[in-house]
Amino acid sequence: MKKTILFSAMFLGSLAFAQKSTPVVGGDRDVHGCIGSAGYTYSQIKNKCVRTFEQKIKLKEVGSDKSYTSMTAVIFNKSMTKAEVFIPDGMAKSIILDKEGKGKVWKSGSHIKDSYVLTPYKKSYQIKKNDEVIYQ
Repeated sequence: MKKTILFSAMFLGSLAFAQKSTPVVGGDRDVHGCIGSAGYTYSQIKNKCVRTFEQKIKLKEVGSDKSYTSMTAVIFNKSMTKAEVFIPDGMAKSIILDKEGKGKVWKSGSHIKDSYVLTPYKKSYQIKKNDEVIYQ
């Protein structure tokens, strides 16, 4: 009888410990409520959580010396005057580029240390960082 009680207490104790250490699904929400583990990140242009891999315009990394290739997405506002690219730069998860003049060129402002430019390329776009193509 004592063994049964001791075994039951140990079993219930281990269950309680296991429940406390199990992470809560969706427990990694950012300040905007986006769940990173589900692939969501906040879009400043859409003002909601999006999955970059589900966006229409996706660009692949160019000339990387890493063992993997990353991708980015581009989202335009309705008037096509702003473009959001999802390239982490410091604390930012995305960068807003503004359209320059009447042409199809979007540039980053002076508020970030590096210069980003989005231009049409073949049937898609390319992104340059400090005059070097990084995505297309």
